[in-house]
Amino acid sequence: MVTVLIDDYGGGMSTPTSARPSRRSLQRSLHRPLGLTAALALPLAALVACGDGATEGASPAARPAPSGAPSSSSSPSGATAAPAAPTEVATDTPRLVVTYEGGDIGVFDATTLEPVADLELPGYNRVNAAGDGRHVLVSTTGGFQVLDAGTWEEPHGDHGHYYTSDPVLTDVVHEAVKPAHVVTHAGRTALFDDGTGASVVVDSASIADPDAQARVVEAPAAHHGVAVEMADGRLVTTEGTEDERSTIVLRDAGGAEIARTDDCPGMHGEATAADEVAVVGCEDGIVIVRGEELLKVAAPDAYGRIGNQAGSDTSPVVLGDYKRDADAEVPEPTQTVSLTDTATGELQLVDLPSSYTFRSLGRGEDGEALVLGTDGSLHVVDEETGELERSIPVVAAWTEPEDWQEPRPALRVHEGTAYVTEPATREVHAVDVETGEVFATAALEQVPDEVVVATGTAAEGAPEGEHAHEGEHEDHEHEDEAAEESTR
Repeated sequence: MVTVLIDDYGGGMSTPTSARPSRRSLQRSLHRPLGLTAALALPLAALVACGDGATEGASPAARPAPSGAPSSSSSPSGATAAPAAPTEVATDTPRLVVTYEGGDIGVFDATTLEPVADLELPGYNRVNAAGDGRHVLVSTTGGFQVLDAGTWEEPHGDHGHYYTSDPVLTDVVHEAVKPAHVVTHAGRTALFDDGTGASVVVDSASIADPDAQARVVEAPAAHHGVAVEMADGRLVTTEGTEDERSTIVLRDAGGAEIARTDDCPGMHGEATAADEVAVVGCEDGIVIVRGEELLKVAAPDAYGRIGNQAGSDTSPVVLGDYKRDADAEVPEPTQTVSLTDTATGELQLVDLPSSYTFRSLGRGEDGEALVLGTDGSLHVVDEETGELERSIPVVAAWTEPEDWQEPRPALRVHEGTAYVTEPATREVHAVDVETGEVFATAALEQVPDEVVVATGTAAEGAPEGEHAHEGEHEDHEHEDEAAEESTR
């Protein structure tokens, strides 16, 4: 049983009444029930097995996979039947997908936090947006399994039609020895296999097609890495070993190497920014990928690790974490974040009222830098000046667990709404970033862990502001040693 609380008064600080309401804020007002507080005891929707909903055909930009490249296969646990009949709805219907400690996955209406489905999948599962607005990629045994969140758009001339159906785990799996980072950008989805070092890129619209054409780049050795394809076909990949990684390679659309750098020790994570710029984090700063150049921006400290970043297509500034202690047993706690201007190469550090963790970073609709602190507040920072604009109380104060796999409050942002999990109380909260209102809370029977949004809108061939690891290119320093970064 899941209880949903809709709070019309909410909490946190309000912005001036002249603030522009977000499209999602306006849509929420259409769904919100009358009255001050409504407590709804709602049974989970019964699961109806449905197909993978693959988009027919691949984009002309898709590249054929070379012989022996990773492929898709049927999941050992997947059991799909005839697709459920879709229901046409008036507008896009984003859905929130939440993993639970110990296994299983919950799906919720992202506007109201009402439950939609409960999916069984034992083990330690991780979730990433697939890039097409409908599907979610679950990092599980054997690869990236495609979860159909049951919400999508079908473009029709100058408008679109929107549909929903029952969520289901499909039998489509993009094989990987150790499924790790997923990056979506410009209508392309890049999958990275830490077990082989291979990067596989497919059209986001074809992510649920087991026969989708793929662009595959193999690496000299297995390592914890990342890949991202830009709108013009430039591909950023990494090289390294299980013991050391410091190389970033930029290739053109045809696969020819444009540039490379070995000056990124401890390379980890990526983000994209305005004007088709990408960044990759290092232990001593950050590398900016701009045009055909790889520009290293040094950290002000000898050890200044920026391993997790959050970008926005509305801003050239990338938000990153910042760690100064290379020998810390638990390296995440820090009260400093980094802001890197990818247009000028300027890096500034901002001190916050509290520490945070690798699942704490996000971006607002207008590029605001958002950080979920261990003090329980969502801190809103001006990405240009570094000024702390306000702090929104959301959850109780919490402590960073020693094991990176243990649940801790996580942040995910979509169209002006910040979704925050609270493992201690088994809740998920929806926060209006502009007003500071905590407008909905879902009480769960299980402990929430990771969270992602299926937007319900069609993938576009243009840069996206929210990536599969928006601010949460999870920091796996401990798992590098255990060699269990994305496996169960």
